[in-house]
Amino acid sequence: MDVKFAYWVPNVSGGLVVSNLPQRTDWTFEYNQWLAQTAEEVGFDYALSQARFFASYGAEFQIEALTLTAALAAVTKKITLISALHPGLWHPGVIAKSIASLDQISQRRAAVNIVSGWFKGEFTGYGEPWLDHDERYRRSEEFIRVLKGMWTEEEFTFKGDFYRINGAPLKPKPVRKPHPPIFQGGNSKAARQMAARVSDWYFMNGNSVEKVSEQIEEIRALAKENGRDPNEISFGLNAFVISRPTEEEARATLRDIIAHADREAVEGFASQVKHAGQASPEKQGMWAESGFEDLVQYNDGFKTGLIGTPEQIAARIAVYEAVGVDLILCGFLHFTDDLPAFGQDVIPLVRDLPSQKATDGKVPSVDSAARERELVTAG
Repeated sequence: MDVKFAYWVPNVSGGLVVSNLPQRTDWTFEYNQWLAQTAEEVGFDYALSQARFFASYGAEFQIEALTLTAALAAVTKKITLISALHPGLWHPGVIAKSIASLDQISQRRAAVNIVSGWFKGEFTGYGEPWLDHDERYRRSEEFIRVLKGMWTEEEFTFKGDFYRINGAPLKPKPVRKPHPPIFQGGNSKAARQMAARVSDWYFMNGNSVEKVSEQIEEIRALAKENGRDPNEISFGLNAFVISRPTEEEARATLRDIIAHADREAVEGFASQVKHAGQASPEKQGMWAESGFEDLVQYNDGFKTGLIGTPEQIAARIAVYEAVGVDLILCGFLHFTDDLPAFGQDVIPLVRDLPSQKATDGKVPSVDSAARERELVTAG
């Protein structure tokens, strides 16, 4: 299998779970330099720096994503570095220039994750207007169109509702052709339609194989409706990984994380994101079906089910690959220990498994439980 692997860069304090359980990780540059160098050596393909500006839900300290990505580019050699960026807090022309420069410096290793935003306080705190849900996605789509235009055209002009570009040049262009990869997330109809029209990668919150399959099928159909080849869009899936020698040890770790959850912080986050989702016309956001335990990992990473032995985890990844997942975005409790172990113990197992992905781009029907049992037994 050629599934790609990414990890959440811990550039925000508090770790990847909203829990008082001690976590062996850190948010500093020195730590993230070591982690990025380790990640690329053990087989990770991408590193995603989070976008957070204000302290929230345990994230007291934050290193800005684009700044950190640029610094990590200078101390790594292979890994592709994704910067999460909020339209509304950045201008797309400036970002087009910054990412083109970073792609030159890193030699094809720059990418962006366009985040439409759920945290109202960051926008209003900086004096920026907080747009309605679908308007935020319309702005993001214009942002992406500006990036692509400036990266690929000699002089670019754009007249939208949010941005104006008046014959602007950009030199040098990015090294990556046709341009650096553009990721986006979101679960609403507006997010899915935007992905189908303009994005290269669609990040999904953690979910079951069946739900992920439905999302991929819907976005491919939307892409076709918009005159786009569905195979132009790749799919990434968030997962919180707990790999242990036995399944019981892995399950016990999950129970400990939830038992020590910071209830006030989790409930505050839940209120904020549920309110953001309710603002969409269909009253459905990324966390619409997430309960308290799910939100202890704030991108629903537990739902993906990469919890067990290395063999069990590899088998479950294979099932996601079969329905169209191209990349697994990994979070860990103890980045210091768990990230290197994942690279050494799980990634080689996944690489040795045969691909089950349909070659015609269609999403196959998969009995996920039966397929996992078959792969674990074979392993």
